[in-house]
Amino acid sequence: MVRRGRVEDLGTAYGTAKAGVGIASMGVMRPDLAMRNIIPVVMAGVLGIYGLMMGGDHPGLDRQRTQVPGFAHLAASLCCGLSGLMAAMAIGVVGEGGVRTVSQQEKLFVKMTLILIFAEALGLYGLIVALILSQKTSDRPSE
Repeated sequence: MVRRGRVEDLGTAYGTAKAGVGIASMGVMRPDLAMRNIIPVVMAGVLGIYGLMMGGDHPGLDRQRTQVPGFAHLAASLCCGLSGLMAAMAIGVVGEGGVRTVSQQEKLFVKMTLILIFAEALGLYGLIVALILSQKTSDRPSE
């Protein structure tokens, strides 16, 4: 069985690798911008922390009388994991192309950073929805 943090870790690895390739190719032309353009790698790594936050065991889940809490935690896992995977892939693609573009036109740095923030927001929204879903513990509708 795949635990919660694993799917996001795959996305984090992909996003970090893609952004790292962009930084490496940019570093050949403009080594003075290498530390400034490390933002995509850091942002891809933050998504792995979201999976770590949701990846804990849930004591008492096996003692429930119904299947609703189990399915709620499954939905929370899928929501957090898949949104983190897609957000990290978006960060990797934007990071690779963005740092190469910034090495040619430095005025695009702020625009690249804004696009990275919007991609990171996808993973954050998935975490928020997963936290709401994981609080579902009974069959009663919420009021």
